[in-house]
Amino acid sequence: MLNNSQYIEKLRSSGLRPTKQRIKICEVLFNTHKTFHFTINELVKRISKSTNDKISLATVYNTVHAFKNKGYLKEIPINSDQSYFDTNTSHHHHFYDETQKDLIDIDDADVEPVKINTRIPGKKIKSVEVLVKVEDDKS
Repeated sequence: MLNNSQYIEKLRSSGLRPTKQRIKICEVLFNTHKTFHFTINELVKRISKSTNDKISLATVYNTVHAFKNKGYLKEIPINSDQSYFDTNTSHHHHFYDETQKDLIDIDDADVEPVKINTRIPGKKIKSVEVLVKVEDDKS
């Protein structure tokens, strides 16, 4: 778990001024023993439960994206209009439960290597991340 000076350093290294609201965002994101997944709206609700101060959606959005760009968070796009963020930035994969709207980690060792037969000229593969969408079995 981190302390205020570490939050301030994370914010500054992400190009953000360390305000009271942004430090609160850091506490919610990084002051846990377990990593977790969240949408921006879920994070706003989580912050609201832990403070009496109002934090604007724009502040949360900008802070999360600055952290993502710096590598402190990972973005997992589910579809064209929905993304989750992950506080676990290690290489791993995900199940997405479409019924529960929940993202579940899959350890990298639990996925066989993926073979990509096509290349894009002038590009190299940086990483391969598997997203497996699941739903309740109604059989």
